[in-house]
Amino acid sequence: MGLPSDRAFEALRRDFAGDVVTPDSVSYDDARTVFNAMIQRRPAALAQCASPEDVAAALAFAQQHGLEIAIRGGGHSVAGKGVTEGGLVIDLRRMNTVSVDPTAMTARIGGGATMSHLDRATQPHGLATTGGRVSTTGVGGFTLGGGTGWLDRKFGLACDNLVSVDLVTAEGKQITASGAENRELFWALHGGGGNFGVATSLTLRLYPLASITAALLFWPAENGPSVLRAFRDYVENAPDEVGGGAIYLTGPEAEFVPPALVGQLAFALLVVFAGGEDEARRAIAPMLELGHLGGMVAEMPYADLQSMLDDPPGYRNYWSAEYLMALPDEAVDLFCARAADMIVPSASQHVLFPGGGRVRRETADWPVPWRTAPWCAHPFGLWSDPADDDRGQSWARNILTDLKPWSAGNVYLNFIGDEGADRVVAGFGAENYRRLARVKRDYDPGNVFQLNHNIRPA
Repeated sequence: MGLPSDRAFEALRRDFAGDVVTPDSVSYDDARTVFNAMIQRRPAALAQCASPEDVAAALAFAQQHGLEIAIRGGGHSVAGKGVTEGGLVIDLRRMNTVSVDPTAMTARIGGGATMSHLDRATQPHGLATTGGRVSTTGVGGFTLGGGTGWLDRKFGLACDNLVSVDLVTAEGKQITASGAENRELFWALHGGGGNFGVATSLTLRLYPLASITAALLFWPAENGPSVLRAFRDYVENAPDEVGGGAIYLTGPEAEFVPPALVGQLAFALLVVFAGGEDEARRAIAPMLELGHLGGMVAEMPYADLQSMLDDPPGYRNYWSAEYLMALPDEAVDLFCARAADMIVPSASQHVLFPGGGRVRRETADWPVPWRTAPWCAHPFGLWSDPADDDRGQSWARNILTDLKPWSAGNVYLNFIGDEGADRVVAGFGAENYRRLARVKRDYDPGNVFQLNHNIRPA
């Protein structure tokens, strides 16, 4: 089937509250750009929806004309799932309103809102919930994929705090999934991603959080193994308020970073504490006594922490992850040794995140089997030169190969790109995948929503 005519697009625009952007539109190139600069797809059009009715109209139009559909929220999918070549992008970014109910301690969040929209709305009320680790991540894709962040040891995964989801199905129906209605679909939305429909709004549970304290501490790269061992032993018995990660990175230009580390491979700990600085310093004292060469400890609004590590779009991206059931000294040494292969200088990060806390204790039977793993290795590659593509991807893959002996066998799919069908199944667990496939059959039997970590209908 050929591309729709100009007349067809004009007909779509006629009753559309948002905008329909086509290749002849001035805003087309900006509208089609996603976070990963490796992704350069040219859709036939982008339906910039302003309402659930717009979403339903765009879905009907795409199916009428045989167009592949991509759903665009934050645009952070490393595989570029938020944009399609020659198809229709249902762009939710105009639907970014956040309404906070401080009495019920919930927030109703538009399907196109980013973490910044959510965090800036909840901050004046002294409330927060687990969000992604940068402010530009889309709330919808993040939450429906499971949702791990700086606060998950304290408040659980984002999907643990999901109260309800408003969804437009492949048939254009507007439905709600919650603990009271469409309960099997609600179960599937706790990790199953965008496989079942277009999430036009989500309601999340909030928690009191006046401020957060972050300690960002730097050492020369060669100190990494010893400091990481100390961090590992500390986190095992740390209170739930403590989160963070161990990171190899290019030393940034900042007043708290020693000049000798700027532009060089450095090792850092980001230790996050859900509370004020005085209490944080007592709780993280063992980490502050490890002899860091530079760093900072500061109490700040949670929304400021969320934007502290933001990277702008325009970098070439490759990410992956391996969840680990143990982190013995041998694994520490292998992880640290691979940091030498990282592209430096670049915006890349060679990260190890701790799990545990409420994430591990949660007993709800959601399809997120990776939640029990105490560690996650996350090569997060961002660079500028296409000539570095092979090197950056090999670095990430080699880390995972080195750490396979301790692998949990499952993975958080929001952290990876296209790594094959087996990895998708591993993201949910085999039994969960079969159950998800039955839900997919019920709500999207034609697999209209396939630009994602796809679950095929049973």
